[in-house]
Amino acid sequence: MKTIDADAILTRATPVAHQQGHEIQPFNHLVKMPIALAHAACAESVENLNQLLADTITLRDLYKKHHWQLAGPTFYQLHLLFDKHYDEQNDLVDAIAERIHVLGGVSIAMAPDVAEMTLIPRPPKGREEVPVQLSRLLHAHEIVLKEARTMARLAANSGDDGTNDLIVSDIIRRNELQAWFVAEHVVNIHVK
Repeated sequence: MKTIDADAILTRATPVAHQQGHEIQPFNHLVKMPIALAHAACAESVENLNQLLADTITLRDLYKKHHWQLAGPTFYQLHLLFDKHYDEQNDLVDAIAERIHVLGGVSIAMAPDVAEMTLIPRPPKGREEVPVQLSRLLHAHEIVLKEARTMARLAANSGDDGTNDLIVSDIIRRNELQAWFVAEHVVNIHVK
């Protein structure tokens, strides 16, 4: 009759925490993916998409900051709008990061790396008035849109239709729509 060694069974079921190892793919190094796209096209798109990812993460987080720190008579409406825009930007973050990996790259992921890379100016830690928050969001959208248009053209020119489609169909269209929604809040309709 076989005896059960409970300690051996429990050892196999115990999580192995605090593991360490080496990177399996360094940042800024590509692996060849079977997607019928030249290495140079993949490398250019990965570099551009990582910049766009850093700026999209920053824009997303700017929406959450303003969502939390709103004050004034438009609090409720903007609180909801900023949360909606945050969720939509979060979807873009995921789509951009996944495209980077499809191309064989490694996506930027950690806040210190994003902060180092983003082109969007860092806001103060404290609360700001609503018009300043709105202006800051509009400026961030402009940065993303300007670079997205350039990057879409570069991707198209190198034959990277998947990246071009993501940038045009998702990133540009979503950011244009969000910029419109935000911009309408700073129209001065009381000027005579």
